[in-house]
Order: sequence, then structure tokens, then C-alpha cells
Amino acid sequence: MVIGLDPGLATTGYALVRGRGERLEVIDYGVIRTPARVPLPDRLLMLHDRLNELLERHNPSVAGVEELFFSANAQTAMLVGQARGVLLVTLARAGIDIAEYKPMQIKQAVTGYGGADKLQVQEMVRMLLGLEELPRPDDAADALAICICHHHSAQFRTLLDQ
Repeated sequence: MVIGLDPGLATTGYALVRGRGERLEVIDYGVIRTPARVPLPDRLLMLHDRLNELLERHNPSVAGVEELFFSANAQTAMLVGQARGVLLVTLARAGIDIAEYKPMQIKQAVTGYGGADKLQVQEMVRMLLGLEELPRPDDAADALAICICHHHSAQFRTLLDQ
């Protein structure tokens, strides 16, 4: 089972998906939220604790994590980077293998087009995972897309190794 993580300080998307050949099964997905009024160190600890709870409950074997997308807002990028660091350390401490993906790689794997917009990605995630509705919020949908990307990448690597 793979856990997909879309890092953010205020909202981190997570998803757990089990792959059986071509079939993907959604186990759980949602978001981890940290309140803006809470001091940064406490927010990072909340993120760590909540991810630990998810890891203990679901016991994934591998994690797919979105790489940091650099924006014009340096302060936002730094905060997301700190949250991402907490996620990576928490996963490493739990002994979970980590695969990192660029946003364009994720879009390419899910839609076939690296420049796809959010709605296109959400619709393909819905279709590929057999969901009745578009997954919400956006961060959770992105985490599901990361799981799909990892599954496709792992299948491709397996073919190459044969």
C-alpha cells in the first residue's frame, strides 16, 4: 500500500491506495490541517503526530511525496518546505521507502499531459479510482494523484527490471 502526500503547512493532503495489478483500491484519503493561530513549531509537531497516526493505522510500505514547487512567494515556499521536511523525517523514522515526484510528473502519469489543470487531474483521479464524486478538497485529490503516479511508476520500473 502506498501513502501519497501533498505537503503543506496549513493543509497537507494524504491518500492511501492499494494496488493489485492494474486495479487500484482507495483505502483512505483526506487532509491534515494545522491552525494558523498556532505557533509554527506546534503546527509542525501536529503534522508529525497526525502522519504517525496514519502510518500506525494503515501501515503503508511506501510513500509518494510531491516535490516542492517553487513559487514567487518565498515565505510560502519556506513554510511548505518545513512541512515537507517534517513529513520526510516522519516517513524515514518509520522505515518507509520514499519516492518523490515533480508536479508535472504526477499530472503526466494521471492525465497523460504534464500541463493539465486541477479539474482535469481531479476528473481523471475520479475515473481511475472509480470514485462517484470528484475527490475533495484539492489537496486530498492531489495526494490520490500521487498514489496513482507512484503505482504507474512502480509498474514501469518492474517492467524495466524484467
